[in-house]
Amino acid sequence: MTPAISVTGLTRRYWDQVILDDVSFTVPGGTITGLLGRNGAGKTTLLRILAGQEFPSSGSVRILGAPPAENEDVLRRLVFAREDQAYPDIKVGQALRAASWFYPNWDSALASSLLDDFGVRASRAVKKLSRGQRSALGITIGLAARGEVTLFDEPYAGLDAVARQIFYDRLLADFGEFPRTVLLSTHLIDEAAALFEGVIVIDRGRVVLDAPADVLRGVATRVSGPCLAVDALAGDRPVWERRRLGSQASVVMVGPLSPDDREQARSSGLDLTPLSLQQIVVQAAAGILAPAPETGFENERTCA
Repeated sequence: MTPAISVTGLTRRYWDQVILDDVSFTVPGGTITGLLGRNGAGKTTLLRILAGQEFPSSGSVRILGAPPAENEDVLRRLVFAREDQAYPDIKVGQALRAASWFYPNWDSALASSLLDDFGVRASRAVKKLSRGQRSALGITIGLAARGEVTLFDEPYAGLDAVARQIFYDRLLADFGEFPRTVLLSTHLIDEAAALFEGVIVIDRGRVVLDAPADVLRGVATRVSGPCLAVDALAGDRPVWERRRLGSQASVVMVGPLSPDDREQARSSGLDLTPLSLQQIVVQAAAGILAPAPETGFENERTCA
């Protein structure tokens, strides 16, 4: 089956600066994938290329099996909602009406419902909207377009926690009714983590992690407690991080824990805390994350 998004050897240069460096990944259809990484990692440039708004310096991009740039058949099936979307001097309702002309799957009832949820009036001029209201307008267009491929670039800048939860809830509800492929770039990783079926992490223009979210959940555990007990549980397993303060220590241990491991930890007075998705992304961006447990760091004893 043709993936919804396919990127092969993608490189983007601006003069002598490399923004994306040999990026390759695929996103299957009917999934929600997180595009994660630090500011300046290259996420927005990647999304712009996927949306046909920029050309790659080398490599190839396919959306629904075809190049997106200057391809109306693809672009009408794709919607790109971003934080810095520019609008002409029009009202909110006019912006929605213009979007309805372009996207064949547009749902006007959904758009009106979303405006009500976010408290944005259709009669209000776009230029008079607050930052959060402009984000709400972008989200409304991104969801109501029902594009087969939907790209969100930090879509909820300026929205409070309640409004962000509205976005998550409405995205999941409409995704369930009308499945599509969603690629969501966000810095609020743990807040959005439950949405993701896959995770792609970019750092300094390169993909440093590409994995199913279920695989990453529980892939590593922070073990904390008496130094000797921590070493005993860690044994010869690979670890990503070690810390020691006096007689206490902690390590980030790679791999699943068995019932016997958990009983050993309980009897030794150890605390076990699974790493969150955000913590795993931080490890990946820092270059600490091993590609697989068997290629982890040497396990030198903390108490040696």
